Amino acid sequence: MAIHSLLAIKDFYCYFLEGNINLVSHNFQLLKKLLLVNALKVSFFYLNAHSKYLFSLLFYVYQEYLRKLYNLTSTSGGNSGRRHNELMDKLREMQKFFGLQVTGMLDSNTLEVMKKSRCGVPDVAHFSTFPGALKWNKNSLTYRIENYTPDMPQADVDKAIEKAFVVWTKVTPLKITKIYSGTADIMISFVTGDHGDNSPFDGPGGFLAHAFAPSDGIGGDTHFDEEETFTSGSAGYNLFLVAAHEFGHALGLGHSNDPGALMYPIYNYVNPGTFSLSQDDIQGIQSLYGYMVFLTGPNPAVPNNPVPDAPKTPNACDPNLSLNAVTTLRGEMIFFKDRFFWRKSSSVANVEQYTMKSFWPEMPDNIDAAYESRERDLVYLFKGNQVWALFGYDIQQGYPQSIQKFGLPAGINKIDAALYNENTGKVLIFVGNKYYSYDEARNKMDNGYPKSIGSSFPGIGGKVDAAVEDNGLMYFFSGSRMFEYNIMSKRVIRVLTTNYFLGC
Repeated sequence: MAIHSLLAIKDFYCYFLEGNINLVSHNFQLLKKLLLVNALKVSFFYLNAHSKYLFSLLFYVYQEYLRKLYNLTSTSGGNSGRRHNELMDKLREMQKFFGLQVTGMLDSNTLEVMKKSRCGVPDVAHFSTFPGALKWNKNSLTYRIENYTPDMPQADVDKAIEKAFVVWTKVTPLKITKIYSGTADIMISFVTGDHGDNSPFDGPGGFLAHAFAPSDGIGGDTHFDEEETFTSGSAGYNLFLVAAHEFGHALGLGHSNDPGALMYPIYNYVNPGTFSLSQDDIQGIQSLYGYMVFLTGPNPAVPNNPVPDAPKTPNACDPNLSLNAVTTLRGEMIFFKDRFFWRKSSSVANVEQYTMKSFWPEMPDNIDAAYESRERDLVYLFKGNQVWALFGYDIQQGYPQSIQKFGLPAGINKIDAALYNENTGKVLIFVGNKYYSYDEARNKMDNGYPKSIGSSFPGIGGKVDAAVEDNGLMYFFSGSRMFEYNIMSKRVIRVLTTNYFLGC
């Protein structure tokens, strides 16, 4: 199929997902149910012709995604039962990789992951190398930039590419040098569509770039989709971040299922100025090339800590887990930790982990507090002296604002936790060992506050890390403990671990 046809299909697919699904069926709930049924058993009897056409396009893109990234082979012809089983198996493999509920069905969360911009290299496992542990058999490599994107000045492209290689060389013995003519180990180019390597690009969005594992010939070569907009900032796609990921492949790494790793397949913006490899990335590349060797006097020495201090993705089942903030969001529960958060739905057993930047690139990490206002259908996220408002997962215009909008005293520049009491419509805001009561209906702080946390909520201690109300009970988080509290009887019902809700 011609590349422009594939682009048209992808555009229909994005249209289908971006809240317009109600336009292609008179019965949204019916179509939603059909998406949850095994794809090969979907009945088109109830859909009109327009719906059938768009649904067919969606189904085609769904198969292409699994074919390209999960080695789906049975897309047409042959035994329908075998196609049915392989589709389900490959979809389960994809769901397991991304930490989704493993159903083998094309549900909304699975579609949401499929539509994200990402690397075009197939997915494998957690920190991993390519099959056969492909690597360069030398530590001195060369690269050459064959052509430049017009999106950025050439000097900025050179700087981004050089910095992307340094990410890997500073934790290994590798030395990677730029050359200006001839054939380098890693040839870098900006191309479009079908560019002769049997891995055509798909236009804006979708697959941003790909790289080949170390080998002779095309091995190590890295291609960027010129139809993307590459930048040195947060707009479009940051070239440094995309390049650093692809060079991981060019050096022998596969994809990681750690959402905090550079080698996670989905593009996540982080500030390049503060970027550092995760422990997962470092362990992966050092499994191939070893540690950086430091010269201290006449004898080389391996550092005491071969894996330098690096960001680690929090484990939901860590017995010492503490949380930054917890809130509900339209029936889900959201748990924030450092630059990550977990989503938990009451209808799904497992939890899904994401980086903050994958949902809100412009928001800071490590938020201080959060709560959901059922009255306003908004979620408020607090960081320092600022607050952001979310409608669903979208940041409201006009934010961030000062936390003084809640009537807090001028001297307070940070809060510890917040909780919305559904019965009273009051927001409890915790600061140190005291708390305030904010009346959303009147948009003002209640008189007589602050009050002592220990006096008003006996048994939970003097300081709160996070708080949330769920099913009429309050939950106060402090360190690795969570206090289940009955506000009517004013007593702690149970003391649980912080990860009680996280499926551990």
